[in-house]
Amino acid sequence: MKFLQLLTTLTTTIFLCGDCAPKKTNNPPAEQPPAVNEVEMWLTKADQSVLLQKQNAVISFTANTNNHINIDVDSSLSFQPVDGFGYTLTGGSAYLINRMSSAAKTALLNELFTTDNSSIGISYLRVSIGASDLSAEVFSYNDLPPSQTDVTLSNFSLSKDTVDLIPLLQQIRSINPNIKIMGSPWSPPVWMKDNNSSIGGSLLPQYYSVYAAYFVKYIQAMQAKGIPVDAITIQNEPQHGGNNPSMVMSAAQQAEFIKNHLGPAFQTAGITTKIIIWDHNCDNPGYPIAVLNDAAAKQYINGSAFHLYAGDITALSTVRSAHPDKALYFTEQWTGSNGTFDGDLKWHIKNVIIGSMRNWSRVALEWNLANDPTYGPHTPGGCTQCKGALTINGSTVNKNVGYYIVAHASKFVPAGSVRIASYLAGNLQSVAFKRPDGKKVLIILNEGASSETFNIRYKNKWAVTTIPGNAVATYIW
Repeated sequence: MKFLQLLTTLTTTIFLCGDCAPKKTNNPPAEQPPAVNEVEMWLTKADQSVLLQKQNAVISFTANTNNHINIDVDSSLSFQPVDGFGYTLTGGSAYLINRMSSAAKTALLNELFTTDNSSIGISYLRVSIGASDLSAEVFSYNDLPPSQTDVTLSNFSLSKDTVDLIPLLQQIRSINPNIKIMGSPWSPPVWMKDNNSSIGGSLLPQYYSVYAAYFVKYIQAMQAKGIPVDAITIQNEPQHGGNNPSMVMSAAQQAEFIKNHLGPAFQTAGITTKIIIWDHNCDNPGYPIAVLNDAAAKQYINGSAFHLYAGDITALSTVRSAHPDKALYFTEQWTGSNGTFDGDLKWHIKNVIIGSMRNWSRVALEWNLANDPTYGPHTPGGCTQCKGALTINGSTVNKNVGYYIVAHASKFVPAGSVRIASYLAGNLQSVAFKRPDGKKVLIILNEGASSETFNIRYKNKWAVTTIPGNAVATYIW
């Protein structure tokens, strides 16, 4: 009986309160605000279907976790400062650029060297002191007839470089006054050498002080032309005497030259240009370590420079472990006429850009800025396969793989940036930077053939993105 009374009460209540139930409406659900793009992505694919193109994908940081792999970026952990990215501006490069039409030359220099978004922002150039093997001819700044000497350097002259290299550097500096210049000699004047030849041989001990004065005159003469030289290396590839020009120099000879001649000469002349040793391959870190172990030489030395035609890029960290108070520089790596775009893109991004920076380098430089369609100009016996970042034919410019290798860093990571921590994952190689404006830059190489979806994880937030296989991407936020 009680059950029937309860049922009647409930039925009556539902009937009387039927209108109390929520009414259905035809209003659509509230729209979610559109995702805001927080991360720029610039992409180059190894098959050349995409070349340094800004992507339209929306990449935003959220607190939502997922199962993708993470590339962690930590701006609280900082490493070395960045001096810049760029090339060697060889004599041959300057010759070709100066023979373009005025309009084409101006457009090219603006594309390479301005600091706005229209440029790839090259911020560091290496030049040869005298000729390199990618000059049209062999010369020094004090060439004399056979058997003559000039210990007072009264015949010193930059005249060969005043035709193309110096005017071009002056124009580049008018575009970017802050660009840094490194000078590297391939050979001193032949009368200073024990074989009286531009190829191989060694510096005669009686000319150590004269050669130190030669460096002083070079730096002072360049400064007088409005071109400050930020750094010099003692000798390009001092263990390779087969190039034209070239010279062999042992670690003991470099230490002797610096501590008793070049260092004191710079000090007396009030020159602050950095002195950098080695400037050769990663297979012999013992050479710069031996020079730096000489305390009398070390006091004048800023750091060591490297190429990677032999050895492993981790050699830079080996030298840093031995002398953590000295800087490191990656100054040269060529792309060759027989290389492929895909192979060179991946190898150079992995080793030259990411590898050198993860191993404490302050610069990452590719070799030659420009060549003609026959890989000239070059000296007799000089490199006949060195492919520039640009091929210049008259006023026509074609961009080669070296252009994109450097541009993926130089366009986004200006001088004054600092490398910060990033962590490797799977097929993804990475290096990260914090710029002077506070923005973060992450360069990623996908070595695998398949696309990889991953998270950029930064300050406990996740940004999901996908990089195609065999591709390099630069992210900025």
